[in-house]
Amino acid sequence: MPLPRLSRRTARIEPFQTMELHKRAQQLERAGKRVIHMSIGEPDFTAPAPVIEALERAARAGKTQYTSATGIEPLREAIARHYGERYGLDVSPSRIIVTAGASAALTLACCALVNPGERVLMTDPSYPCNRHFVASYDGIPELVAVGPETRFQMTRELLESHWRDGVIGTLLASPANPTGTSIAFDEMGQIVDAVRARGGFTIVDEIYLGLSYDGKPRSALELGDDIIVTNSFSKYFHMTGWRLGWLVVPPALEAAFEKLSQNLYICASALAQHAALACFTAEAGAEFERRREEFRRRRDHVVPALRAIGLEVPAAPDGAFYVYVDCSRFSPDSAAFADELLQNALVSVVPGADFGSHEHRRYLRMSYATPIGMIREALARIGGYLSERPAARAISSRSSSTLRP
Repeated sequence: MPLPRLSRRTARIEPFQTMELHKRAQQLERAGKRVIHMSIGEPDFTAPAPVIEALERAARAGKTQYTSATGIEPLREAIARHYGERYGLDVSPSRIIVTAGASAALTLACCALVNPGERVLMTDPSYPCNRHFVASYDGIPELVAVGPETRFQMTRELLESHWRDGVIGTLLASPANPTGTSIAFDEMGQIVDAVRARGGFTIVDEIYLGLSYDGKPRSALELGDDIIVTNSFSKYFHMTGWRLGWLVVPPALEAAFEKLSQNLYICASALAQHAALACFTAEAGAEFERRREEFRRRRDHVVPALRAIGLEVPAAPDGAFYVYVDCSRFSPDSAAFADELLQNALVSVVPGADFGSHEHRRYLRMSYATPIGMIREALARIGGYLSERPAARAISSRSSSTLRP
């Protein structure tokens, strides 16, 4: 019996190489090997006690029915207060759309804003799903190559030089996956001005904004009510599997986003919403800040330790829990090198190919969302392996320019 025909857009959604490596890591673990995972983009912390207790109370009280498509009012109000207390911003709760994770938020944004054939600028490298959200609505992700000279981030100059007929806006992330780097706030303002001058939209993915380590973070919402921002309870609040996030939309677009939410998702998990209210208590807030400091401590260990074993970090991360590593001294192909580290050092990392095509063979992403003791052991394993690796000296003596794809 013939199978149904798949849509053309399905072929444009690329699989995660990360998951293939993860499968191989699991095979090694089933064979009795102890693999250290520095690949997963997920905090090793889980929801703190006040959130778990709030979930239990909500379940016992039967708060499991559909909510408003935009989210329960107390949660929208709590998120709005959070912007005021943490970022000094006055955000109306009516602008907040609670979603089933940041992925649903960005899907809604692309549904609302992108027509077939229209182009959206984003960086290469970047989180791969962001370009797939655009492609899912038959838009065209226009990838802008970025490197260490801009800390792997968009600039006004780059945006202006790549804006052409058919471009309607930009989707940025700050701090970003896979690099952990942020856009300087002055530069963000210049980018927004350039987009406005062309009648476009700016969407900023801020799911790692709470995990910023150098200086006081500032939300792009500070730049005007026309900015669309997404955030999530997954990263700073450590609730990945709860699938809860939110959008902040311009006042004039509130009704349109509510309509789309009603039709596409009905609502986010009612239990997750009621539990998330506890994220904004003093007890939970203190725990989130303690954990943020722990991520900073890991960052401050990982970057110099990688450099000490010969793995270059061309742009030190200032947020999230990732470091983008130049492995070209040891291999011309980061995918092969990632597999080599898994097989020989039993450390799982992610090759750059998942995040774009620009010099992807040169880079690896490592996640430090794992306990510091395991991080130290992983880097010791890698360092020990590299020091004994037969090809290390030969490759390191070659010009790095010959290793560029």
